[in-house]
Amino acid sequence: MARGSSGIVAGLTAAALVAVGFLAYQASANAPDSVAVPKPETSSSAPAVGHDRPKEKERSTALPAESGAGARVVYALGDRRVWLVDAQGKVTRTFAVMPSALSPRPGVYRVGSRSGSIKGSDGVLIEHVVRFAMADGDVPVGFSAAQDGSMESPDPTLKTGGVRMKRADGDAMWRFATVGAKVVVVP
Repeated sequence: MARGSSGIVAGLTAAALVAVGFLAYQASANAPDSVAVPKPETSSSAPAVGHDRPKEKERSTALPAESGAGARVVYALGDRRVWLVDAQGKVTRTFAVMPSALSPRPGVYRVGSRSGSIKGSDGVLIEHVVRFAMADGDVPVGFSAAQDGSMESPDPTLKTGGVRMKRADGDAMWRFATVGAKVVVVP
């Protein structure tokens, strides 16, 4: 009798799965467009897969036009990018940075001081600190690289002025931006 009852159970299970599958198909076929899963649009010129994610705003790598002349460091707040420009106006290096919690106003500044290795105001060990401005009245702003290589977003509750970059970029900044070097901050 055990063999007969296991066959009945298997048959009932199969029938239940078929019924559930049929009901699910019916429900999805009759669902209003507002709750249905959107179907991807395809065209003959574009592939149908991998393009449904929103694109991140592309940041420009071109030197901002209104960034002055001569040897200078250009820091574009909106693009989160720095350019090192030689005396002939040629870009020798450009790289992305992580802005500090506080930013300087757009304008022309001069490198006022530098430190080889210190602890940042956020407690992170940093190197190649190149200070060039003050923000919010009393917070020094400068370029630096975290010794652990991190470029974390700053804690917005802390009054920090460290514009972080990768260590290789920090090395280049250190060689380029000596005391008195011009720093141009653009929006």
